[in-house]
Amino acid sequence: MFTGIVEERGSVVALDHLGDAVRLTVSGAMVTSDAEPGASISVNGCCLTVVTHGDGSFTADVTAESLDRTALGALVPGSEVNLERAVPVTGRLGGHLVQGHVDGTSTLLERRPSQHWELLVFALPEQLARYLASKGSIAVDGVSLTVVDLTAATDGQPATFTVSLVPTTLRATTLGGLAPGDQVNLEVDVVAKYVERLLATGSLPPAATGGAA
Repeated sequence: MFTGIVEERGSVVALDHLGDAVRLTVSGAMVTSDAEPGASISVNGCCLTVVTHGDGSFTADVTAESLDRTALGALVPGSEVNLERAVPVTGRLGGHLVQGHVDGTSTLLERRPSQHWELLVFALPEQLARYLASKGSIAVDGVSLTVVDLTAATDGQPATFTVSLVPTTLRATTLGGLAPGDQVNLEVDVVAKYVERLLATGSLPPAATGGAA
């Protein structure tokens, strides 16, 4: 589990193709400071498992399905990535509950700069639109953000959502360097998915019984 508060920007060192997977090597001095094999690190919002680590970098295996369903397939050596370690139970939930399970990808359509902040406009995939709400939460490339506004698709124009980025977010994450046309990973608020499930079924599954009296 993550919170969407990026700890550092790392960079891709190497991508080793293994047939139906890729072994990704990423530099990140902070996230590897206490890393162990099997630890979880969010890379651009994707929960990856540490295989090896050392000298301020770690390796993780990325399956073909993950490459197909996320924007990780577009990474090349030198690409910057957002990194976050799994949050400890005693940690602060500074953003929102983020699982590192990417729900879909989106494309940046427009940047609207202002004096002290910047508005980013992203295409809203149809299958994810029902999970977003104005002032609700969304993770974009692993960054916990608040949805500013939503628009419906009209006259050939795609549905969109906008987020507002303060200077700290622009500096500390890869979102500050995005250009129109760039692809990002999206993870909607897991609470919205559970609410949908409850409304669809009308009730929770029956609790398991048994155990000590």
